[in-house]
Amino acid sequence: MTDISEKNPAKGYVAILGWSLNAIDAIDRFDRRYVIVAPEWAESYARENGIPFISWNFERLNERSMEIAEHLKEKGVDVAIPLFEETVEWAGAINSVLLGNARLMGQSLLFRDKALMKRRAQLGGIRVGIFEEAHDRGDVIHFLKRVNQALLKLDGDPNDPIHLKAFDKAGCLGHRIVRTPDDVNNIPDEEFPALMESHLDGWEFAVEAFIKDRKIQFLNISEYVTLGYSVFVPATPDLEKWRPKVTEEIEKLIETFDIDFGFIHPEYFVTSDGKMYFGEVAYRPPGFQAFELIERAYGFNAYQAMVLMFDPKTTQEEIDAFFPEPVTGAEGHAGVFGVYPRRRVIRELKLPDETENHPYFEFHELPSPMENKVPKRSAFGTHWGLLHFFGDDPYQMRDLLKAQEELDFYI
Repeated sequence: MTDISEKNPAKGYVAILGWSLNAIDAIDRFDRRYVIVAPEWAESYARENGIPFISWNFERLNERSMEIAEHLKEKGVDVAIPLFEETVEWAGAINSVLLGNARLMGQSLLFRDKALMKRRAQLGGIRVGIFEEAHDRGDVIHFLKRVNQALLKLDGDPNDPIHLKAFDKAGCLGHRIVRTPDDVNNIPDEEFPALMESHLDGWEFAVEAFIKDRKIQFLNISEYVTLGYSVFVPATPDLEKWRPKVTEEIEKLIETFDIDFGFIHPEYFVTSDGKMYFGEVAYRPPGFQAFELIERAYGFNAYQAMVLMFDPKTTQEEIDAFFPEPVTGAEGHAGVFGVYPRRRVIRELKLPDETENHPYFEFHELPSPMENKVPKRSAFGTHWGLLHFFGDDPYQMRDLLKAQEELDFYI
């Protein structure tokens, strides 16, 4: 690891909340001083590899919770940066101390609680679907009936689905689609309370926005091919034509959520009548290796970009020199596909020839199976690993990612 004396003392000293080797490697190669704050299981690895490290248990909120903020302040740390959903609230609490701004603690709660988040968005004039909190299965059945009544469904018509999401989990974790009362019976008690929302028929996509001084410094649009399976960047021209409208909506989020700096990852729907609906927003790096996709396509490291956004000592000149032009500054289109076995019993990992021999295929991160029986998928489930692709044509990339859904990677 880089000697800390080689870092620029005129720039900020950042605390990274969470453990990610990709993030640590990127930030170690950057010019800022840093310290990693992560659970104690990472400590021996950090010490052996010369990584500046502080052990902290993010799962415990107790009377010692302020201790980490005070400790970082004593060390001269300027700002805390969350890597994962579970550390967003901690970053808000710590930054309220480091930056002397109590509002940051309340802001972090809005990013963590999906129901509060939607209410705040609505108050800011941002278009959202119908939503309510569910405390038990009865609430879910009632909401399902009310939504379909509002849609003037008749007896015997198939229900429009509703979505059930965990209040404070990332991405597809805890996300279920509910169509019938029978679906409701399969929801375990521990998933309550949860957020319920109406289904929006439309084009769902994500945005990665790097923000400094209440201004969008770089905006990427990530195109979902199938939610929970595949994504690529930059998007097709069909989606990129929405960029002016997307930029307007991000500016609304900055005002509504009072965002001075940082990185946000909102999701939106565009419906067939051209209306844009807000889904949710996260204040940390996205899943599906979105930062790695951005680097593959554009050449800049998104973890380093996030440090630039959080560091109070970053200059506008530095930012202007760091980011390329959106879309035209990309060297190609980078995509990933998340693999989940389609069979219940498997023997081995085997990449299909049409995937492995495709000119856009780069590499995979699929493990060999540890056992033969595939566990039943709960809700959206979690992929087993990712396939990485890179190529010039966004439409070919989109079709290629879609085609992977029909292939078996475990046989």
